[in-house]
Amino acid sequence: MPYQIFSDATADACPSMMAGLPPVTIIPMEVTLGDEPYTYGPGGNLTVEQFYAAQRAGKFASTSQINPLVYRKAFEESLKAGLDVLYLCFSSGLSGTIERARQCMRELAEEYPQRKLICVDTLCASAGEGFIVCEALRRQAEGMSMEALAAWVKENRLRVCHWFTVDTFDHLRHGGRVSGAAAVIGTALQIKPLLHVDDTGHLQVMGKPRGRRKAIETKLSFMRQGWRPDLGKMVIVGHGDCPADAQLLKDAIAAGFPEADIHIVPIGPIIGAHTGPDMLAIIYWGDNR
Repeated sequence: MPYQIFSDATADACPSMMAGLPPVTIIPMEVTLGDEPYTYGPGGNLTVEQFYAAQRAGKFASTSQINPLVYRKAFEESLKAGLDVLYLCFSSGLSGTIERARQCMRELAEEYPQRKLICVDTLCASAGEGFIVCEALRRQAEGMSMEALAAWVKENRLRVCHWFTVDTFDHLRHGGRVSGAAAVIGTALQIKPLLHVDDTGHLQVMGKPRGRRKAIETKLSFMRQGWRPDLGKMVIVGHGDCPADAQLLKDAIAAGFPEADIHIVPIGPIIGAHTGPDMLAIIYWGDNR
């Protein structure tokens, strides 16, 4: 049966990743920037450029779960068109929005008994979520059924490795990810926190390299330890409004991993609210998540 893949505005991607693949429907999300509410995603009123300009001007951001009515409207359009629905959702370790999606799907399943709706927790975020969505679209294009694809995502989601550093502690502190004392000490020592998304989909601090260059080398060292090109050669460099640094990281990956298919992806406001400007990330298939 034909089906439509959905994801949400947390899933950061770029056109080069999606070229030639089936379309994915992205559900917009709400962001509060300073005291002003915005919508990020299709039909929204906030761009990545506007978001980071505001952060650099001193504004903090917060996000909220997707309204169930937004889910209903998006899913129902496909159901009415005779399509089944597969939703690849933002990690449950970072947001409770998946429960709203599942509740909406249960209600729609009663109203459209002839259609199928599946919600999968990607346990991924930002460019990592975009990474697994892209790989799922590739398999949809190859003819994989919705049920088989949902099972494939569940089987492979913990092989999507996210390693990233943030430039300052300010936004992690504002979002409650680190204490105020840790932020003060880390800033004084020029520490660039190294984080990853763990097997439960939560953010974890894994190291504290000092300085930008050391932070980049640390990410590369993790990729050297765990990259699995046999699973796929796509690699994402994600960045929070620092394209020059992203290009340097891409060049370093290309030099060390000639097989890699590397894409530079801007990190959007949903994760950027917590990581701030100048975040740098590597996403790849691997066995050291």
